[in-house]
Amino acid sequence: MWQLGPVKEETVRDKWFVFFLVTAGVFLSTLDSSMVNVALPSIMRSFGVSLVQVQWVVLIYLLTITITLLFWGIAADYFGKQVVYCIGIGLFCLGSIGCFSSTSLGMLVGFRMIEGGGAAMMMASGPAIIRDVFPKNMLGKALGLVGIATSLGLMSGPVVSGFIISTFSWRMIFLVAIPFGVAILLLGIPLLLRSGIISPPSRTRVFDWWGAFLWAALVSGVILYAHQFPELAIWPRIWWLTAILVLLVVFIMAEKSGRINLLPLHLFSKKYYHIGLVTAVFSFATLFMVLIILPFYLDYIQQLPPRSIGLVMMSVPLTLFIVSPTAGLLFDRIGSKHLTTGGLLICLGALFLLTQLTTQSSIFDICWRLALLGMGQSMFLAPNTASLLSRIEDADAPITSGLLATARNLGMLSGAAFAGIVFAAWFGFFSGGLEFKHYTPEQSQAFLSAFRATLLCGAVFSFFAAAISWQRSR
Repeated sequence: MWQLGPVKEETVRDKWFVFFLVTAGVFLSTLDSSMVNVALPSIMRSFGVSLVQVQWVVLIYLLTITITLLFWGIAADYFGKQVVYCIGIGLFCLGSIGCFSSTSLGMLVGFRMIEGGGAAMMMASGPAIIRDVFPKNMLGKALGLVGIATSLGLMSGPVVSGFIISTFSWRMIFLVAIPFGVAILLLGIPLLLRSGIISPPSRTRVFDWWGAFLWAALVSGVILYAHQFPELAIWPRIWWLTAILVLLVVFIMAEKSGRINLLPLHLFSKKYYHIGLVTAVFSFATLFMVLIILPFYLDYIQQLPPRSIGLVMMSVPLTLFIVSPTAGLLFDRIGSKHLTTGGLLICLGALFLLTQLTTQSSIFDICWRLALLGMGQSMFLAPNTASLLSRIEDADAPITSGLLATARNLGMLSGAAFAGIVFAAWFGFFSGGLEFKHYTPEQSQAFLSAFRATLLCGAVFSFFAAAISWQRSR
């Protein structure tokens, strides 16, 4: 609910305290995800698995978020945004404890699924809470500050992860989230559940179990199909693709007929709405293709220790931290069209420059290219989010928050899956059929060729995103 006129001092104090609690949750989830990316090479060696297999530590987290976010957006509208948010924090902490105690890759993947469920609940409700507590003319600034929290989590994650892995083991990275989560719960439950500045549940939407099932089956089917595609024979490929297309047709027809009520079709008909969501998918796919594959380049080609890998990976979120507030303020002045399109074109240039890295590239060569990528993402993120949240009605805020987070995570999921598949396929081609888990320094040129092919695919994503973003009205 947009606030008008003067407010009481205690209301102002509560507003900023609520903002702190929500951004702390954002920090917690981004800290965890950025730590895991750095740990992937160590986890792969620890369990003796392939790159395609260890990818599931990341993929299952993102897949769980993607297929449940829309459901939690509706749940936030029905039970209350603050209730969903607090339960999400608790579930996330439970999953983190399980990840720490995992003794096999399968067990680790299972508890990462629980973590993803908790993160989805926070992502679905957090932006809608912020929209409630800030007036419309401050939304761009508020989301820019959330961008700072995001970048702090992403920025500190690689450094913390690198230090922990070098000093202890990769398991210890999952304990970092526990004190943060407990503190948020102890401080947040009393305020969030009684706060009068958060709008009450509108209950304008009902639970849609059939729609949630179709959406989960559709997204899971696409990711599993892409992941298993290289190993499938021709007829299983055809049957699997046919099943996915049938699910897609059933889902679309059920939505249009009104038999399921998962997506707000009245909003999708608006140009600014579907452009914002589609470009978010492409943007995050591009970003995660880099974040997934680059730690392996730093480990296997540059032969850096985990601590140094973390410091190099910090280049992207450090730039996010610096540029995001300015991007949020600029949105309040000039709108989103030029900021988002320009940011995506900068990402395109950064990806092309990253393909020029070699075995002899210096740390500086890597870092300034990553910083350029971070600048492009910063110019896109806050303006794109604000372009949607600033133009919708109060009743549509929870589901829009869920859709934004779904778009982001669908992009990250697609980027992570695509990066692993493309890299593994091209590495096998250039190395004469070897699997990456059997890599030796003699295959460094095959690695670099596969690395460049993967990043060029990401550059194509950025190009399409920029072309779509230019269609915005402002």
